[in-house]
Amino acid sequence: MKRIFYTLSITLTIAAVLMACTNSPKSVEQTGKTLSYADTVGLAEFQEWKAHNERVAAIEAYKTANENSAAPSIRKTPVKQSGRMVSSSENQAKVAKKKGWSKAAKGATIGAGSGAVLGAVINKRNRALGAVIGGVIGGGVGYGIGRSKDKKDGRY
Repeated sequence: MKRIFYTLSITLTIAAVLMACTNSPKSVEQTGKTLSYADTVGLAEFQEWKAHNERVAAIEAYKTANENSAAPSIRKTPVKQSGRMVSSSENQAKVAKKKGWSKAAKGATIGAGSGAVLGAVINKRNRALGAVIGGVIGGGVGYGIGRSKDKKDGRY
């Protein structure tokens, strides 16, 4: 009886799915509906305004890029420094400031240290093994968290 019930329910389910799925979509003539494509919200005007603003922004970006790419004139003036002549320029290149540790490195270090401590505390039979396992897991988790923060800051 159960076998017949299961077979019948599966058959009815498959039949319902096959009947519901049709391959040919109904056309507008078959449904009897008329479609209207009137611009009721001002979409065309908005799209035209947006395209105009994008063109203006592109032109401005091109102009500023060309102005910035022009080589600045460098005038060297001799400066007397501790008994010798040293040439210095007014427009010195900006020196990239060191940023220090990345957040990924900090996170890995903090995670490894705290994981090692927690691993040693949790595993009382073999504290060294617990510390190693906890340090590896904590370092990995800390690196992942720090890396995501670096990506948000645009470091890499």
